[in-house]
Amino acid sequence: MKGIEVAVRHDALLGEGPTWDPATERLLWVDILRSRVHTYDPATGRRTVMATEQHVGAVKPRVGGGLVVNLRDGVGLYGRDGAFRWLRRDPVPGRRANDAAVAPDGSLWTGTMRYDEAPGGGTLTRTTPDGTATTVLADVAVSNGTGWSPDGRRMYYIDSPTRRIDVLDLRPDDPLPVNRRPLAAVEDGAGYPDGLTVDADGCVWVALWDGAAVRRYTPEGVLDRVVKLPVRRPTACAFGGAGLTDLYVTSARKERTAPHPLSGSLLVLPGAGQGLAQPAFAG
Repeated sequence: MKGIEVAVRHDALLGEGPTWDPATERLLWVDILRSRVHTYDPATGRRTVMATEQHVGAVKPRVGGGLVVNLRDGVGLYGRDGAFRWLRRDPVPGRRANDAAVAPDGSLWTGTMRYDEAPGGGTLTRTTPDGTATTVLADVAVSNGTGWSPDGRRMYYIDSPTRRIDVLDLRPDDPLPVNRRPLAAVEDGAGYPDGLTVDADGCVWVALWDGAAVRRYTPEGVLDRVVKLPVRRPTACAFGGAGLTDLYVTSARKERTAPHPLSGSLLVLPGAGQGLAQPAFAG
């Protein structure tokens, strides 16, 4: 395993949500507070940037092409031709979109939070391709990382101020998880858990906001790897590249009076491990 490299040097205010799109062989990510969707092709170095009309918490590929975005006022769809339409609108004053993930069944799980991060002001919601929404968790402060185990029997979830990575159980023929409990806790002074990804071994990789690191926890909740980073505020991580062996990490400059020169960049750790192919949104 090599050391950390800079994939895209940038000054994102709040870089978030790296996602590998196997259909285009590009990495997708967002700058939430600048309302930008970024793409990066590691084979050619080519980058694109698309502006959205609202703060954008996350972007994911769609089956058949195009993108689904978690926006301030709900979930929107971009077609392959770039045309936009709303799939579901649910505007709440003072609330914005945050991280999102696509479940194994192709549904989109979107997080929200209040701009002031007030406890209980956010949600975690499951949206199906026809726009039907089900609130999974209603009492959330800062909804962040969401992921599923390789066998689909567990879901992992982070509400950042709790400092916990939680695990929930999934039952056959029921997409909604039960039995939420802590998998691991991040100790005081080590930062706050933010975005996560699950690898092929079932281990959970977590970016630590204000912790300058990414950690890997085993399915039993044991910390077994720490990757130190040159940025104070990594936000999320995902495997991508050929073979899904490279770990990409987004970062933020938000509220840093003297940010590191790489703060806001997209970083990569080549050969970090073996990732899992992530499903596209079925809508």
